[in-house]
Amino acid sequence: MIVTIDGPAGAGKSSIARDVAIDLGFAFLDTGAMYRAITFGAMQEGIDLADVESLVSYAANAELSWDDDRIDLNGNNVSEEIRTPAVTSNIRYVADPPEIRECLTMQQRRIANDRDIVTEGRDQGTEVFPDAQCKIFLTASPEERARRRHRQLQESGRETTFEEVLTAQNQRDLEDRLREVGRLRAAPDAIVIQTDGMLADAVKNAVLDAVRNCMVKSN
Repeated sequence: MIVTIDGPAGAGKSSIARDVAIDLGFAFLDTGAMYRAITFGAMQEGIDLADVESLVSYAANAELSWDDDRIDLNGNNVSEEIRTPAVTSNIRYVADPPEIRECLTMQQRRIANDRDIVTEGRDQGTEVFPDAQCKIFLTASPEERARRRHRQLQESGRETTFEEVLTAQNQRDLEDRLREVGRLRAAPDAIVIQTDGMLADAVKNAVLDAVRNCMVKSN
């Protein structure tokens, strides 16, 4: 069974999807980390981010692997580095070109083939797995999402202001909604869960309830 969890930046998709996968005994796929890792790697290699051909070549040859919270790019642990504001501000160069999205979409489908998996991102239920048995769309107000992200950055020792986080997030939201391929939107058959004011456990339980209802319907 494929469970997709989509939603805007800062909605808590990654942590909730990971916890839901653990509770269900499913595999977990953080697709946003794939795009972040390619962005970070391209920046480290000094690739011109406006050079789509070079980015496609880099993405096609990059080796991505992960274990729980650890993400490796070409054998190096980049779990912390891919979450920086610099990567966030440049991820559009990797997320926008259809050629790169197609490359990573094929990897995602290969990973999920014949597996029980929870996969999260922006377009999992609409573009990557349109026939998924259960589709969730997690969302929250921009201010709520920015507060969560700012708190995460502070807890990891990164100094930034709430205003900087909110500005970067709003720009990312706009880019995600306007993207020609893989734009941010809920699938018509997705279950939308608004998470403002909800603690993480409450969100997780709401998602688990939705997934279990999907399981009943698919049997």
